[in-house]
Amino acid sequence: MKVLLFLCGLAIVAASEWENFKLTHAKVYTHGKEDLYRRSIFENNQKVVEEHNERFRQGLVTFDLKMNRFGDMTTEEFVSQMTGLNKVERTVGKVFAHYPEVERADTVDWRDKGAVTPVKDQGQCGSCWAFSTTGALEGAHFLKHGDLVSLSEQNLVDCSTENSGCNGGVVQWAYDYIKSNNGIDTESSYPYEAQDLTCRFDAAHVGATVTGYADIPYADEVTQASAVHDDGPVSVCIDAGHNSFQLYSSGVYYEPNCNPSSINHAVLPVGYGTEEGSDYWLIKNSWGTGWGLSGYMKLTRNKSNHCGVATQSCYPNV
Repeated sequence: MKVLLFLCGLAIVAASEWENFKLTHAKVYTHGKEDLYRRSIFENNQKVVEEHNERFRQGLVTFDLKMNRFGDMTTEEFVSQMTGLNKVERTVGKVFAHYPEVERADTVDWRDKGAVTPVKDQGQCGSCWAFSTTGALEGAHFLKHGDLVSLSEQNLVDCSTENSGCNGGVVQWAYDYIKSNNGIDTESSYPYEAQDLTCRFDAAHVGATVTGYADIPYADEVTQASAVHDDGPVSVCIDAGHNSFQLYSSGVYYEPNCNPSSINHAVLPVGYGTEEGSDYWLIKNSWGTGWGLSGYMKLTRNKSNHCGVATQSCYPNV
């Protein structure tokens, strides 16, 4: 009888957690079968969080997890809906960044200098490439002109035809568009709608321009750190295709199964540092403030190009 009561208690707790999750994240499903399916995924993800966090408490891993709005999605669904980077092979003729070997600060955070706009949210549109593009350009524009202007990702989604809007894109191609177009509109004049629409660029509302971009040499985290230190946030691409990334909460992220060659998500390092002996990149994501460290992540740095953080990186010239 006691065993039965205990099991009933567990079922009640699980049901309560599921109802709280749906309420917190405004989840509504079309029918009962979908609700049951999503609940099973949620419970599996909740188990992943609990087991991982027990390892974190034991000091076996350097970051913890938490349930978030992606908790009712499989990793495959999550990657399909929330990433959107296209990988390109480097070609002859690219301009590569080079920095002199001088002593630089051990810690950088461009948020403290006013070079970073608030965390944005790409929604269920594979437009991460657009957010990484605007983030780096917002910082570069600020450093050159002294004013922080939020730029339009929707302008890129609709008008950068070399890219594929919500179906993915390449940051470098976005900079090519901005250069040939003589600028990109401001966020306020061309707000984000998380869907592919007709191009409505208006030259009267240009917020920033570029003269080109420079690539970071493949897997060169030293040069990448110099670029972040000297020139502000840069556009980078990573392998975000893991349950641990989906449910990341805090700490220095290290995923043994990350593959530097399997990049699928564009993000924005706005700084770097070291925490309890672990070097990290301070990453601004585009999944809203409810993910990670209020929209940010600390990603392992100087450990064999972890998750491909220096596989396909660049920054704009303004």
